[in-house]
Amino acid sequence: MARAICWSVWSSMSFSFVIAQILNGLASASSLFIVASGLTIVFGVTRIVNFAHGSLYMLGAYFAVTLMTPLLDVSRSFPMFVLGLICAALLTGVLGIALEVLLLRRVYKSPELLQLLITFGLVLVIQDLVIRIWGPLEILGPRAPGLRGAVSIAGVQVPSYDLFLIAMGPLVFGLIWLVLARTRFGILVRAATQDREMVAALGVNQSILFTGALFLGAALAGLGGALQIPRAAASPQMDIAVLTDAFVVTVIGGMGSVPGAALAALIIGQLNAFGIVVFPKSTLVLVFLLMAAVLIVRPYGLLGRAEPLSLRVVTPEGFTAIAPTSAPTWRWCGVLIAALTILPWAVDAYAQKIAIEILIFALAAFALAFLIGNGGLVSFGHAAYFGIGAYAAGLAVKKLGFGMETALLLAPLAGAGAAALFGVFIVRLSGIYLAMLTLAVAQIVYAVAVQWVELTGGDNGIVGVWPARWASSRITYYYLTLVLCSAGIFLLHRVLHAPFGYALRGARDSAVRADAIGLDVVKLRWLAFTLAGAATGLAGGLYAFSKGSIDPTLLAIPQSVDFLAMLLMGGIQHIAGALVGSTALHTLKVIALPLTDMWRMLLGVMIIAIVLLTPQGLVGGGLRLFRRSTRGGASA
Repeated sequence: MARAICWSVWSSMSFSFVIAQILNGLASASSLFIVASGLTIVFGVTRIVNFAHGSLYMLGAYFAVTLMTPLLDVSRSFPMFVLGLICAALLTGVLGIALEVLLLRRVYKSPELLQLLITFGLVLVIQDLVIRIWGPLEILGPRAPGLRGAVSIAGVQVPSYDLFLIAMGPLVFGLIWLVLARTRFGILVRAATQDREMVAALGVNQSILFTGALFLGAALAGLGGALQIPRAAASPQMDIAVLTDAFVVTVIGGMGSVPGAALAALIIGQLNAFGIVVFPKSTLVLVFLLMAAVLIVRPYGLLGRAEPLSLRVVTPEGFTAIAPTSAPTWRWCGVLIAALTILPWAVDAYAQKIAIEILIFALAAFALAFLIGNGGLVSFGHAAYFGIGAYAAGLAVKKLGFGMETALLLAPLAGAGAAALFGVFIVRLSGIYLAMLTLAVAQIVYAVAVQWVELTGGDNGIVGVWPARWASSRITYYYLTLVLCSAGIFLLHRVLHAPFGYALRGARDSAVRADAIGLDVVKLRWLAFTLAGAATGLAGGLYAFSKGSIDPTLLAIPQSVDFLAMLLMGGIQHIAGALVGSTALHTLKVIALPLTDMWRMLLGVMIIAIVLLTPQGLVGGGLRLFRRSTRGGASA
């Protein structure tokens, strides 16, 4: 049936329509390649997952808007337009150098999560700066002189600027090839992509090499943004949208492979051009389905290579391991539970609501710590299971007529079921490729929630998901949340320090040795993924009843990033880290940050400061200061 429908749609397309879609896809592919090539070069050399790459793209667009108007006032000629593109790209490249020297250089040897978090902090800071400098509204840029008309190709009127974009892709690819193949810098970049440690052992100054790579990657991002100005307005929201597409292209092509990025951009450009015709209701999910399929069949991308062991990021000892809980720690936990027990009687209704949300987010964040800490499974799509649990509870109430009690039982089952299903494919990967597959899965689930309107309500979501009568008072629901979240965290902690947890930690530290002594590494990772999905699903179900409504934002990338930020702000190696991190971040977002218009910058600066000053989180940093003061007092 599906084949017949596709054939019917395809046969109904005219030749001129097909040509128009192919050319439109080539123009999009060219733009995607220019942006993604910069991302793949930066990752290939530095191994940093640069979440701020989309921000550099956005800055390139704003630089182009600012520069082109005075340049074209001097001479409304095509060379002046090209000069504006070059200047915007160079300015963005210089900014990339500044970011590398001031911030990124400090986290090259840090875990991938800290690198992700610091670049996410940069995203917030840059977005607020853009709003402060250029304003919150979209800014239209000038049209390209000489490229304002259209050209007739096979009876199709194709915009001249689209043809210019199509030509820019091969031109930029050729220039990158010349740099990488014919210059000493390019040879070192290719060598670092293959074996960074060997390049360092040969005496190459890695600081200069990394700075050059950041300049080149940022310049390409800026050029990609500048090229969009004649087609679209510059806006403060354009960074995240292009970042997702650039990550997809980079992962499908192979991290570090420029030819792979070119091939993936071509495929995705055509998939988008024709997918909207053949599968009009699946446009949001097609590229992520492709990325998931490629990662499952060829984990390192179409033209990527398996990383040598020397290139794989090794997390510093003590960062990921959740420490066993000593007797004094359990006493402090008892004090904390006692404080949380009397909390609702000491605060108003609004603070009770915030406390409920903090407890729920703490459970979800601790489930993520369970995955990362002892399993080494870095998930960029943890919100998928949170949202699935919320939707399961909401649909159980609204569609099936179940009560809150049954719905709260279904929420962890739905989270566990989804994690078990997706985990079959996810846990076979490792490192950044595993993280990217979790992101792809989360985006697929998000797209389904948005586009399956009949079931999920689409963007409007589901409303009227209220607690049972006996739990309708806020204090009662607070205690229900406290009991369930505390039990979830306690059980996960017990599992971590049971034989299963130690076997999982052994598989994390050395999969080869674990396999040699008879441990089923894949099964261990799959079970851990399923348990984390169950706990996160329970958190999502509790959140649905606390808010009374559900919408697709619970599944979106920002929610996953929030869980990562909570975990790392609090401290991944401590049982209280998730609670402290969720308290710090959520309190900031709902109480402190709304008091200022520059809340993004404030939050971004705080995230960057925590990464640089106390990479073990607020709990780890606080304990370190306490021990220092204790030793100082003892020595005195």
